[in-house]
This record gives sequence, C-alpha cells and structure tokens, in this order.
Amino acid sequence: MDAFSIELFLLCFLCSITFNCVMCSLEIHCNEKDMNTLLHFKQGLIDPSGVLSSWFPKLDCCEWTGVKCDDITARVTELYLPCYTNRPQLVPYGDKDDKSHCLSGAFSLTLLELEFLNYLNLSNNDFKFFKYSSIGSRRCDDFSTDNLPYLFGNTTKLRYLDLSYNYDLLVNDLHWISPLTSLQYLNLGGIYIHKDIDWLQSVTMLPSLEELHLVGCQLENIYPFLEYANFTSLQVLNLAHNHFVSEFPTWLFNLSSGISLIDLSQNQIHSQLPKTLPCFRSLKSLVLSRNYLKGTIPDWLGQLEQLQELDLSYNFLSGSISTSLGNLSSLTILILESNEFNGSLPDDLGKLFNLETLRVATNSLTGIVSERNLLSLKNLKELSLSSPGLNFDFDSEWVPPFQLKHIRLGYVRNKFPAWVFKQSSLKYLTIGDSTTSFEPLDKFWKFATQLEFISLERNTINGDMSNVVLNSKVVWLVGNNLGGGVPRITSEVVVLHLRNNSLSGSISTILCQIMTNKSNLVHLNMAYNNLSGELTDCWKNWESLVLINLGHNNLKGKIPNSMGSLSNLRCLSLGNNMLSGEVPLSLKECHNLWIFDVGHNNLSGVLPSWFGQNIKGLKLGSNQFSGTIPRQICQLYSLMVMDFSSNRLSGSIPDCLHNITTMVANYASTRRVGFILNFPGFSITVVTSIQILIKGNELSYVDLMNVIDLSNNNLYGNVPSDVYMLTGLQSLNLSHNHLIGTISEEIVNLKSLESIDLSRNNFSGQIPSSMSNLHYLEVLNFSFNNFMGKIPSGTQLGFTELSYIGNPGLCGPPLTDICPKDEELHRTNPAEEEEEEDDKFEIYSWFYMGLGIGFAVGFWGVLVSAIFFNRRCNRAYIH
Repeated sequence: MDAFSIELFLLCFLCSITFNCVMCSLEIHCNEKDMNTLLHFKQGLIDPSGVLSSWFPKLDCCEWTGVKCDDITARVTELYLPCYTNRPQLVPYGDKDDKSHCLSGAFSLTLLELEFLNYLNLSNNDFKFFKYSSIGSRRCDDFSTDNLPYLFGNTTKLRYLDLSYNYDLLVNDLHWISPLTSLQYLNLGGIYIHKDIDWLQSVTMLPSLEELHLVGCQLENIYPFLEYANFTSLQVLNLAHNHFVSEFPTWLFNLSSGISLIDLSQNQIHSQLPKTLPCFRSLKSLVLSRNYLKGTIPDWLGQLEQLQELDLSYNFLSGSISTSLGNLSSLTILILESNEFNGSLPDDLGKLFNLETLRVATNSLTGIVSERNLLSLKNLKELSLSSPGLNFDFDSEWVPPFQLKHIRLGYVRNKFPAWVFKQSSLKYLTIGDSTTSFEPLDKFWKFATQLEFISLERNTINGDMSNVVLNSKVVWLVGNNLGGGVPRITSEVVVLHLRNNSLSGSISTILCQIMTNKSNLVHLNMAYNNLSGELTDCWKNWESLVLINLGHNNLKGKIPNSMGSLSNLRCLSLGNNMLSGEVPLSLKECHNLWIFDVGHNNLSGVLPSWFGQNIKGLKLGSNQFSGTIPRQICQLYSLMVMDFSSNRLSGSIPDCLHNITTMVANYASTRRVGFILNFPGFSITVVTSIQILIKGNELSYVDLMNVIDLSNNNLYGNVPSDVYMLTGLQSLNLSHNHLIGTISEEIVNLKSLESIDLSRNNFSGQIPSSMSNLHYLEVLNFSFNNFMGKIPSGTQLGFTELSYIGNPGLCGPPLTDICPKDEELHRTNPAEEEEEEDDKFEIYSWFYMGLGIGFAVGFWGVLVSAIFFNRRCNRAYIH
C-alpha cells in the first residue's frame, strides 16, 4: 500500500467516526501504473471476440473485463481471462478445440510487473509465444538466468498462475518463473517445454509451491547437476503424459536439502534413499500416469502419510505391488492399471478404509480375489480388476458394504459374481475376456437397463438376443457369440456396437421399430454377423446416425434411396455383402462422408462422382463397375484411399491426380478417421477402419495410408506424368491392366512409396536407376511386362527373382540371366562360367517345379506386410 492510499484510508476512517466526512464517498480509481501495464499487455494480443473491448483509458481499469482490484487501494490483484470452449457431443477425431474466439498472439510477461497481482489465469487461450518488453525499457526476449534477476524484482505477491492448454505456446525455459517466490499454484499443462532441460531447477526455486501441474509438456529429463530443492509445501504433483524414461522417479523425491541427485544417464544413485521424506510429507496427490516409467514401486511411498491420490497407470512398472501402500490411510484414489505388476493383490490394501477408487486392471497379477480383499472398503465407488492370472472366488450370498458406480472385471471364470446384481447405483459395467456363465440371461439384461455404459467384449455369452431390449447410452457388445435375432433398442441408445457375433435375420427388426421418442443413435455397427435379407428402407427414422457399419454379412438387394436422408453420416461401410444395382444418387446428400466402403459386392453402373470434399477413403473395389474413372475424383482434396480395383473400368488414368492435396504432401502421414462422443462423465472414441490391399495382403487398417489401387481393370495408355508428383503416395497398384510406355526417372519423387505393383501390363524400356533411392520401398512387382536391360543395383535389395520374371529382356541380379557386358567379363574365367551354369540349371529346375505346385502361393508368399499396433490406448476404441 503506497503512502497516499494509507493516508486516504486513515482520513476516511476518522471521518466516518466523527464527521461523516464527504471525502469518504470519493471513489478510488485504478492505479495509473497498473492501467498502463495492462494496456501494454493488450497491445500484443489478437482479440477476435472483443473480450478486451472494455480495456480503454477512459474507463476505470478496475471495471475492465477480467480485472479485479483491491477494495481499498484499487491496485490490480487478479486477472481472470480463461477461454471457454464448449465441446459438442460429437467431435471429429484429432480435432482440437475451436479457439477462434480466444485470445491469441504474444503473451507479454509485462503482466508480471503488476506489483500487487496475486492471481493470474489465462488458461485455454491460443497464445503463440512469450515476449517481454518492459514499459520504458528495451524489449527483451531472452529469459536466461543472466537477464532475469531484476526484471520482476517487485513481483513477489503472485500466488496463482495458470497458463495451461495454450497448446501452441512454446517455452524454451522456465527461468522467468524463478523470481515468483510467493507462487503456490502453477499449471503449465499442455504447453511444450521439452527444450527446457533444467525445468526442475526453475520450479524448485519456489519455496511456497503447493500445486505443480505439468501435464503433457513433453518433458524428458531434469537438469542433472541440481543438488537442492525446497518442496516442503508441495501438496499436488501432476506430471502425467510426459516422456520420462527411467526407473521410478526417485530422482524427484531425492531432492531434499543435502541429498545429491541421481545420475539418470547411468541410472546410478549417488546417495542412499532417505528413510523418511521430509520434503514431501505434505503431498496429497501424486500423478505420474502415461509415461515410460519402469522398475518397482519403492517402499518409501508408504511414508507419504497424507497422500490421498496415487496414479501410476499406463507405465511399465513391474514387480509386486508394494505392501507399504497399505500404510496410506488417507488414500482415496489408487490407480495402478496398465502396467506389468505381478504377484497377488496385497491384503494390506484392505486397510485403506477411505478408498473410493481401486483400479489395478491390465497387469499380470495372480492369485485369488474374494470378498476378503474388499470387505473393509466401505467407501468404494469404482473397482477395476482384470488379469489373466486372477481367480475370482466370491461367495454367492455375499452382500458388499459398498455401492459401486463403475465396475470393470476381466478374465472371470466359472460363475458370474452374484454381488454385482446388488449394485443398485451401478452406471458403468465392463466385462471382458471371460468364460463365465451370465445365466440367468434374462436377469442380467434386465439389470443392464439401469446402466449408462455397458461393454461386454470377447466373452462367451451364447445368448439369444431376439427379445432383449437395450437401454444404455453406450452398448458395446463385441465378440460374445451372441445369437438369435437383432435386439431392440430404446431412444436412449447413442452407440450400438454388436460387431463380431452370430446375430442372424433381418435388420428391419431394429430399424423399422416404432419409437415413442426421437432416436439419438449415432453409431451403428453390426459387422461380422450372419445378417441376411435386404437393407431396410426405414433409414429416415435415423437421421442422427453418423456411422453405419454392416459389412461382412449376407445382405442383398439394392442400397435404398432413403439412406440419402442421413445428412449427418460420416462413415458408411457396406462391404463384403451381396448388394447389387447402382449406387443411388440420393447419397450425394450425405455431404459429410469421410469413408465410403462398398467393396466386395455386386454393384454395377458407373463410378459415383458426387462425393464431397471431406471424403478420405473410397473403397469401391471388387464389384462390377464399368465406364471410365471420372475426373471429379481429382477434386477430392482430402482423399487418402482410392480403391477401384477388380472392376470393369476402361479408358486411361486421369491426368489430374496431383490435385489431390493429401497425396502430394512433402512427407507421408497416416491419419485416423473417427470421432469422439462426449457424455456427462465419460467419452468414447470411435475409430473407423478400412480394408486395404497393401504389400500383398488385404487387412483392416485403422491408420489410413495414401493408397491408389486401380488393379484388375481394363485401363490402357501411359501412366500420366502427374502420378510422379504424388510425393505422399505410399502404395501404388496398377497391375493386371493394359498400360504401356516407360517408367519415368521422376519416380524418384515418390519418396514415401512402400509398395508398388505394375505387374501384368505392357510396360517397356529400362527400370529407372533412380528407384534405388526409394528407401522406404518394401514390396516391388514388375513381373510379366516388357522391361529390358539391367536391373539397377539397389532395387533388388529385399526382392526376389519373382519380382521381375516374365520380362525376357531383363537381366542381372536377382535374375539368373547375366547381362551381355557382365557375361563378356565373366568369360575371362571359363571355370567359373561352367560352375555358374550348373547353379543356374539347379535354380531353374527348382523354380519351374515351384510353378507346377502353384504360382500364386509362391509369389504372394514373398510379399511381406507389417502391421504396427499401439501398445496402449487412451480411451476405449471401437473399430
């Protein structure tokens, strides 16, 4: 408080007691220095929605939006300007929050010159970079230690700082935080500070810090020579979603006075771990999930007496679960799922009387789990137990002392736990990989009507679904051998996923039913069943649908015109059925389609040309389409998969494919296509897949690649020169056509190419030597053409003779035919020539014998494909 403010306060106080002085009614306006600091901050901002429209000098800055001043001194004490983004129920996969209305531009550290500022929240905006340009001084963007000591010398009152989820904000270091010695809350979650190798050193300069949130900051390590840290006040530590690759981070807990740091590069500890942890005795929440931590849980964690939350999920921790965790009597949340723990579930966890969440699924635990493990957990609300080695042995008459809201059980054998039916508050049920009997099924399905989310996957239920009515918002019943007819649903159902069961009969049972309320169904997946009959014409009742997957059934007839009424449709998969007729023109009203898969049917007519700009995958192969490839295909700028193979197409390849933007990217990329469904309290990520023939195998791919497959048609002419401009193309299959001409040296531009098949055409000329620079190429087939000359060195690496056979003019390895120049040189050694002729005879004898057994098997056997699976997933995925 400055001298004037104190003087005025005392004067008003005396007046109010004695004279009711008029001066007491005088208003105290915003401090001029504070106002100028705020205006200086505003200058570097982009404010598209006018959030700061009230920030102008003629209005008292204490009345500005987001600004709060002290009632007596009128000095600025708080600045609250977070950006709120309302996430809709359905969000395309990979899309970020819409921040077009948020503050953007430069975040000026000038704000830290506000001497009495104690609260600063600018979270979830769209700031791009930091800058510092002090009023009355030159600009300074270097926040190194040498430049910082006196920049914010008077800013010691700031206690709360939240800049989280400014995703594009790049922080090269955190030295600018060090002077904020009064800071109690710091949240920089979602900000990229990977380059700041000494981030911990900066943070440990904050002796009053109580909460530290650095979630998803791409942190990898700490400054290796830091020897002192003062975390005596820390209560919350959240370092989830980073890139820590080390043993359990004892290096962090070892940071107390006089204790040296662990050398992470060698994983060697320079001092003994303390028996007690005085610097962390006040810690209440520890979250280190979704990193790459390994090793065991140290016993000293059990000494964090005030700990209420411990989340170590989605790491690589191993060994047994430490019994010392039973000493954490204040613990309410314990999450250890998705690690590599083994051994039995410790009996000591039964001492955690305050526990509300226990999640230990997806580990390698063994032993018996019974009511004895859960008997004392009276406050339990969420339970997750799933390991192949666990045996559930609950008394059928046991009445639990708790009422759960979430249950996840896996590998349940023998009888279904009867106590589950007594959970009247249950809303979320997940059971997977179980061989238990769900009998009586009528009781189970009646119980399921109270659930908001039900997921049964890879179980052996073997039940008839004909008379079942499903009522949950999310119904995910995958691979359970469910039989009978299709179940009915209520208007509450948003996701209906019945993939890979044994359902039979017509789909009209569900789609033509009369519903009292408007349908909310967004996701319908009944692929890989035994459904038959025609596609119903009742689609107008289901306008909310975004995804339809009825592939791999026995459906027949035409695609109904009423499907064109599904204006929200993003993914339509009807492949591997017996559908016939033409693709209805009414589907052009589905402007938002991402995936259109009708492959492996008997559809006819010309290829549709009405697809919208959002289309990413077109699978029309293995049908009876005729005519030419429409040039409108070149206007599909987002297209990644173009599969028109095995039809009756004729004409030439369009010479405009370079207009497809995704295929001319400077680098190849894969993309998942799907959406996120947001519900109160949980979300579901739905990722679509599409079958693609790549590297000799037709497999379902979740990550779309840039693929062109025009094989097995009647195409003729030359390959257009613009094909060699598709720098992002990863697979090209033009085999079994009537194409002619030579292969241009420009093929070297296809640097992302992994697979190319030009077999069974009429190509001629030499194989370009530039192909030796296609470093990602794994599969090549130029067989049965008219290529001639020597096979360039390098291209034969990883390929066999079968990649080049049927080209009489080709010579050189891996073929046995020696090129003329090489043969002339070889004749200088007649003995070697005679020996090589014998080898050649043996090779051809073997080769022709192989053709007699079966050429197709021998050829495709050498085409290798690789599928990479993510070890973990953030949410439940529906393919």
